[in-house]
Amino acid sequence: MDKAPTANEPVNPAPPGCPNQVRTGEDLMADEDFWRLADPYRRELLAHCYRLLGSFQDAEDLVQDTLLRAWQAYDGFEGRASLRTWLYRIATNSCLNVLKSARRRVLPSGLGEGTETAGPLPRIDTVSWLEPLPTAGDDPADLAALRDSTRLAVVAAFQRLPARQRAVLMLVDVAAFRVSEAAETLGMTTTAARSALQRARATLAADQPVQDEVAPDPGLDDEVLRRYLKAFEDADTAGLAALLRSDVEYQMPPIAVWFRGRDAVLEHHTRRIFASPRRALPTGANGFPAVGSYSRRADGSFAGHGIHVLEAEDGVISRMVVFLDEKLFPAFGLPETLPG
Repeated sequence: MDKAPTANEPVNPAPPGCPNQVRTGEDLMADEDFWRLADPYRRELLAHCYRLLGSFQDAEDLVQDTLLRAWQAYDGFEGRASLRTWLYRIATNSCLNVLKSARRRVLPSGLGEGTETAGPLPRIDTVSWLEPLPTAGDDPADLAALRDSTRLAVVAAFQRLPARQRAVLMLVDVAAFRVSEAAETLGMTTTAARSALQRARATLAADQPVQDEVAPDPGLDDEVLRRYLKAFEDADTAGLAALLRSDVEYQMPPIAVWFRGRDAVLEHHTRRIFASPRRALPTGANGFPAVGSYSRRADGSFAGHGIHVLEAEDGVISRMVVFLDEKLFPAFGLPETLPG
């Protein structure tokens, strides 16, 4: 078996060809060969780490760490497993190392029942909230594949699984590894890995949000997004109402309260959102259409306010999660402020 560097081994963060390293022509060719072969796996490794951790920022850091570790150990890679398998091994075990001390990431719906009235909105910053995954500009075929395994409700359900069950499930059911390969990656017996996989599947099968299916329809997504942007910027309550399913779910981490039902969502917009001018720009998250919203400041400019992830079915929005964190905007390719 090709030896993968462990998650605790120190990493020299210097990139290939750094001037403070004495590298031969043969070394540089090996560097070029590694990055050419490894780079196509970067995106799927990011999605894999995101599913395990529930955090885009942590996943991005771990993918970078994985590639650096693999680059440093590449001269010992003998090809007994594929490069993809080797990279997944490094990434998965690095994630498990992080999960030993990490708190489970959640959505507001994981903390309690939704409300049908737009009352007080207590903010909780002591909770580890799930984060969205930027997918704007991704290939449409890739987006269709991403939806099933990175929907926010699904990723939140993954977080409820014990870490090793979660890892086996991700490797076998999402990354298409054989059970024996997943077991080898995690240092388990095949029997133990198969048992963990069965328990994980049984847990998810009993989780209602995971059972919901949203059929991908990029054309429909574009139309829903266009209409949502217009209604939002025009403060058009009737236009927004026409876009919402009667039992729409609306969540706003780090606000613990969440709304269930069109009337509560419209009341919230009328009382709070549409009371002052707003701007919005399109983007994408978790394989779904998304919006970066901006609120007007005292000087007339607009500051980043939240990333809205929209799940639509049959031409209407069934779920909305608004991540109220302006620090997310650069990851989505959006400016943090807009001129007035």
